[in-house]
Amino acid sequence: MTKLKYVYEALNRASSYLQEKGREEGAARILLQHEMGLSYSGLISSMRDEISEQQFERFWTNIESHAKGIPVQHLTGSEEFYGRNFLVNSDVLIPRPETEELIEETLQLIERHLSKKELAIADIGTGSGIIAITLKCELPEAQVVATDISQKALDMAAKNAERLNADIDFRLGDLAEPIEGEKWDVILSNPPYIAYAEAPGLSDSVRDFEPHHALFADNEGLALYEKMAKQFPKMLNKPGIIGFEIGYQQGQAVEKMLKDAFPDALVYSKKDINKNDRMVFALID
Repeated sequence: MTKLKYVYEALNRASSYLQEKGREEGAARILLQHEMGLSYSGLISSMRDEISEQQFERFWTNIESHAKGIPVQHLTGSEEFYGRNFLVNSDVLIPRPETEELIEETLQLIERHLSKKELAIADIGTGSGIIAITLKCELPEAQVVATDISQKALDMAAKNAERLNADIDFRLGDLAEPIEGEKWDVILSNPPYIAYAEAPGLSDSVRDFEPHHALFADNEGLALYEKMAKQFPKMLNKPGIIGFEIGYQQGQAVEKMLKDAFPDALVYSKKDINKNDRMVFALID
């Protein structure tokens, strides 16, 4: 490979290479920022700086890894979510922008419907901890508990909580079982909701590198919603809020589950920025 001297040359070569391999060329910029420890503006202002041979070799190794399908976030070890930086690895689902919309709607519902300052909030299937930690940071007075069936996921979530100074009670167990017998004002969950039959249609970066226990569920992806809808009636305070992230075709089915579980609740679906059904909420008075 011809030796490169400048940062802009490295970026151009990597962008072209990723494009040839059918990957998003923008990943080159993210990986170059990571290698050089620069912000976006810092990278732009450094385009005419020289890049060392060692820096380029490490950068190119990551470019080749991404070309093979390894997610950029696994190579950098982090992802931004709701204005904060979260550590991620192959044990947890990479945070998605759609989940930020779940947070945003929940905060608005809390402001309108729950007047108590010290809320009891539960995050079921926390993964990297993004929902629980974000809510604790946004609502410092809240008591926040997070569960996950994976100890490795909880270990990553605990690291994120420590880095972001969020006091979270993490509990190991299946869905809501670790918090049964307690009462909650808000229960949120972004559970596995992809049907196994959909696996061939997923990008290889998702299908081959993200944890399957955080992606797939039985009964066309609806199994965990069914289980939680049966668990929650004994656990939710009145007034209370339930919020689920869902697959874009699951709105009606998940709405029905919550209406059956909470006949007097206001249950509704909300679309994401791409106009797809992405959240279902239940407001219990």
